Amino acid sequence: MRQYTFDEISHSVRNSRVWRSFFRHGWPETSRAKALTVMNNFFLHVHPTRLPAHALKVTYTFCLGGLSFFLFLMLTLTGILLMFYYVPDINRAYTDMKALESAVNFGMLMRNVHRWAAHGMVITVFLHMCRVFYTGSYKPPREFNWVIGVALLLVTFLLSFSGYLLPWDQLSFWAITVGTGLATYAPFIGPEIRFQLIGGYEVGQNALIRFYTLHVIGLPTVALLLMFVHFWRIRKDGGISRPL
Repeated sequence: MRQYTFDEISHSVRNSRVWRSFFRHGWPETSRAKALTVMNNFFLHVHPTRLPAHALKVTYTFCLGGLSFFLFLMLTLTGILLMFYYVPDINRAYTDMKALESAVNFGMLMRNVHRWAAHGMVITVFLHMCRVFYTGSYKPPREFNWVIGVALLLVTFLLSFSGYLLPWDQLSFWAITVGTGLATYAPFIGPEIRFQLIGGYEVGQNALIRFYTLHVIGLPTVALLLMFVHFWRIRKDGGISRPL
């Protein structure tokens, strides 16, 4: 029985249809092929081939952007797990939360990890914005990415606020009642904003459904899209900004 060498197996894999469905330009052996591979692969395009020395210093960025993204992934994972045990209904939402703490294996751990990761993401995103401001990383040509960052900070606040109602206990109920009541002070359209937020004139089933939908679908989708644009702009603007 013939024994195939590693080079022969590698060459066979690279010429297979499966390989070419992922990498359309073959093995990058020339400078042109390497450039085409990077430009046509999302992960290789976002991840730079080289990094400046200042970007490796933890004391310059404190990894706050990466920590924020890591916490977002943790929130996504724990949030999906929590969705298996939670129903957004005013007659059973609180009961589901109590059952999660006492009747579900590692339920308390899942909820606490989700809650503390949410607090941590608010803190790291805010500190990341402060770091960018104090190091002047918002200056040209990075003004657009600064706007994206501000939008991500607002979405982070909204994610935290929208998740506050879901336990449906007295603390969350009155916090959302007061929080949405502040919207009525907006000129001209204040009462309409509050009406659209809670789906009526008082916090009830409509409000719970709307906040649940925003929390698990609407706002995470917006945050993910903004993150992709944010990472793409960092790559296009030459990577992490240099110290002033």
